[in-house]
Amino acid sequence: MSNEDITLTVGDAQVTVQPGNGGRIGGLRVAGTELLRQGDRFGCFPMVPWCGRIRDGRFRDGATVRRMPLNSPPHAIHGTARDGAWRTARTTTDEAVITYDLVDPWPHSARVTQVVALTESSLTLTMSIETYQDSFPAQIGWHPWFHRTLDGADVTLDFAPAWQEERGADHLPTGHRIDPKPGPWDDCFGMPDGVDVTLTWPGRLALKVTSPEQWVVVYDEQDAAVCVEPQTGPPDGLNTLPRLVTPLEPLEATTTWSWTRL
Repeated sequence: MSNEDITLTVGDAQVTVQPGNGGRIGGLRVAGTELLRQGDRFGCFPMVPWCGRIRDGRFRDGATVRRMPLNSPPHAIHGTARDGAWRTARTTTDEAVITYDLVDPWPHSARVTQVVALTESSLTLTMSIETYQDSFPAQIGWHPWFHRTLDGADVTLDFAPAWQEERGADHLPTGHRIDPKPGPWDDCFGMPDGVDVTLTWPGRLALKVTSPEQWVVVYDEQDAAVCVEPQTGPPDGLNTLPRLVTPLEPLEATTTWSWTRL
């Protein structure tokens, strides 16, 4: 088992998986056009075992208060797995399976598995957290950096959330749900029937991000990229809406990106 880059190719779609760089999707090319931003903040990284910010880096774990490193002071952000080296479990021409064992500072032993499956017109990412020891709260999500502009065409976003999580001055949800507001956004939205967001680069490509999960963060405050992030709960969800990983019940989530040329 190595952690060298993996390239999957089906038709004119090609995805690069980087186990050694935090389990990140390094790039997605369709007909030779790269859809994901490159450079500093690039590709699509897994958010696990939590998504977005944890307030003050603290969360309640049963009767214990845990503290995570403040990598986005005064908060902890986007989990620990994106900073670690994953390993390749198996790979074919159109699918890769990579794993990561959670380690300190996360207090519980668990294995994260990510399956990357490519077709001619879609990419499906599936992630699970399994433990054979203690139960603990966790979250799963993905943070893609889609190019705002493709071949001169600026992206438009189309989605119909049921609500928006009101955002406080500290960038965390206040606990109140409000009617969705116009962007720009760094905000979490509720989609009870499942995440369904379409990015359209007019005359070029339409890409639909879907997931059975009910939460999506949309971040479009940067000139270069737009982020559409399906996740199993809102930011600070380890405190407000925890999902438990138990020896009997792993936590699993999936998202599919499907595209059509225009």
